[in-house]
Amino acid sequence: MLPQSAADLLPQKFPFQMIDTLLQSDETIIKTSFTIKDDNVLVSNGTFTEGGLIENIAQSAAAGTGYYYTSQDKKVPIGYIGAVKNVSIRQVPKVGSYLETELKTLHHIGNANIVEGKIFLHKELIASCELTIFVAD
Repeated sequence: MLPQSAADLLPQKFPFQMIDTLLQSDETIIKTSFTIKDDNVLVSNGTFTEGGLIENIAQSAAAGTGYYYTSQDKKVPIGYIGAVKNVSIRQVPKVGSYLETELKTLHHIGNANIVEGKIFLHKELIASCELTIFVAD
């Protein structure tokens, strides 16, 4: 049942939670939302850092995986980033910004997923990257 709070789907907890809500999750697409607050640990000088943007994409992937596992009455697994490629940061958003993140699964090989993540601010693409993520079952 979506949308769903990310708190129940992520191993990460406050103050290191970089998404608020899982909006969509299926075999190929994951969508999340996040409002940047001033007490976020990855905010510096009123802006969400580049590392925060990449972590937002990684946690979006984790939320989609968490949703899949909880829908099967399984424990949410821990995931590990194996690689980050093709990073493009066009803009660092300010505190109070509402972000929507979309991930597309490019490949699934064993316990590894290769995903392309894109972050949008007011429908404008502000960041993207490709992640290889390993899930420890």
